[in-house]
Amino acid sequence: MNQSLVERVIELAVEIQQIPSPTFHETRRAEFVRGHFLNLGLENPFLDECGNVYACLKGKGEKPPVVVSAHLDTVFPEGTDLTETHTIDKITGPGIGDNSLGLAGLFGLYWALSEASLDNNNGTTLPGDVWLVANVGEEGLGDLKGMKSVVDRFKGDVLAYIILEGMSLGQIYHRGLGVRRYEISVNTKGGHSWIDYGNPSAIHELAELVVKLKNLALPIEPRTTLNVGVISGGTSVNTIAAKASMQLDLRSIGLPELGALIRQVELLVDQTNLNGAEAIQVKAKIIGDRPAGEISAEHPLVVMARECHTVNGISTRLNIGSTDTNEPLSRGFPAICMGLTKGGGSHTTSEFIDLQPIGQGLQILLDLVRVVLQRCN
Repeated sequence: MNQSLVERVIELAVEIQQIPSPTFHETRRAEFVRGHFLNLGLENPFLDECGNVYACLKGKGEKPPVVVSAHLDTVFPEGTDLTETHTIDKITGPGIGDNSLGLAGLFGLYWALSEASLDNNNGTTLPGDVWLVANVGEEGLGDLKGMKSVVDRFKGDVLAYIILEGMSLGQIYHRGLGVRRYEISVNTKGGHSWIDYGNPSAIHELAELVVKLKNLALPIEPRTTLNVGVISGGTSVNTIAAKASMQLDLRSIGLPELGALIRQVELLVDQTNLNGAEAIQVKAKIIGDRPAGEISAEHPLVVMARECHTVNGISTRLNIGSTDTNEPLSRGFPAICMGLTKGGGSHTTSEFIDLQPIGQGLQILLDLVRVVLQRCN
């Protein structure tokens, strides 16, 4: 990969990283990406009703398109210090790898494909279009909102969906991990901690429910997990809490196991309601449902992705995860997620990317898009 192109991608990744983009508040970053596509001369880059940004690099129309997508949002709330630091080997800063570099990779792919077209006297060398999409709502409670809209637009009329993440170079995600998320709320009459002592407390009831959830026996194989990530509620130290809630994350590699865990959770909620009679009301609201899906390790897309990594000196590992691939995979469409470099500290303010492998990651992406357009029908 041309080193000057790699440097442009790195500079752009830092520029993107400096734009706050919490889930549900991606507008500024989306407008920056759209404006950048427009400045490059791409025809009519646009935003859809969800806030996704689309740009198309036109091909000859001989084959269906390839969709390459990277998510706009980060886990960091507004007001987070986005200061980034450079060394010779790495860049550190919140969201630099997840997913500023992935977004910059869309432009790196465009630049590389455009250079190839300029070198060809007959114009474009692409048999089909390449759609570059920056999508919203991948993180947290975004529930893959953006990717669902992308797949609604293209459906199965594509050769492949290629999802970019800044990090995880060498890992090929071809299986989507099933995820169900709940907000479980408890409501009681509440009261004064002394005068009304004995009235049920929403916080106490919620705490008992957390303990029951923690004591559920989860299978080790297939791996199944449960996590209470957020708890809120109460008014003051001397008030019996009238309201409390928690956010619960359930995951499993196995769909039957995830279904069984969901039923156990909902049963515990029902039992708490029944035991509390009219004094305690418990509700479980679904706030996230990421569908599972997969393509086999022998699928041509996976095989081609592994070949492109190997040719560029990167060993591969097939993996499962909760990424934007969940949505197309769940609908039976070919999709993988891949990284552009290695790094660490994901979802922390100490997140970093390694600079040296970025050229290899970009070359792998370029090779994969080309080979998909050449071999697939």
